[in-house]
Amino acid sequence: MTGLASDDIWLHCNICKKDIGFGSSYFVCSVSTCNRKRTGLIFCSVPCFQAHLPTARHRDAWAEQEKAPSRAEWQATQNAGDNALPDRALPDRALPAPAAPPAAPNFRGAVPAAAGPAPTTASRPDPEAALEVLVVVSKLKKYVRDWSGMNTSDTAVAVLSDHLRELCREATRQAGLDGRRTVLDRDFTKVLKQRREASR
Repeated sequence: MTGLASDDIWLHCNICKKDIGFGSSYFVCSVSTCNRKRTGLIFCSVPCFQAHLPTARHRDAWAEQEKAPSRAEWQATQNAGDNALPDRALPDRALPAPAAPPAAPNFRGAVPAAAGPAPTTASRPDPEAALEVLVVVSKLKKYVRDWSGMNTSDTAVAVLSDHLRELCREATRQAGLDGRRTVLDRDFTKVLKQRREASR
């Protein structure tokens, strides 16, 4: 334990049970199923996040740093009757109302290497998978040729694949926010709409 006063404790780490105080940093898993209100896994450090990987058996996962709410924010959430973290994640001291869930995965807030020990190969996307082509090259080139009469360089394929990977990551985050394990067309539509609005 960290030795925090009971009134300063927000929640406990799901692995080592260390106290996580109000307003302090903690870590969540990038996989949406670990961040549902029924799961609500939180970790006090990157090593604790890594300790859950063998049992979670994620194909791709990494730790993302978040900040615990302040006491005032916590109380406001309780008074509003918002969704709660599971009872098993609550501190030993019983609070009068349910807690707010950890923030959903934020791919822009991925933990930098300096934040803790170097992640294992299981804690970040497979480097080889990050280089895979995600488009049908022949159909892409045919479409461009039919549409414009132009040829398409092979180097464009890698750029498009990177773009698709980023869209997929953002769409999975959107699906996770909705508590789903299936990415739907509307997830991609919402991501693209948000991008258009942000570029204005």
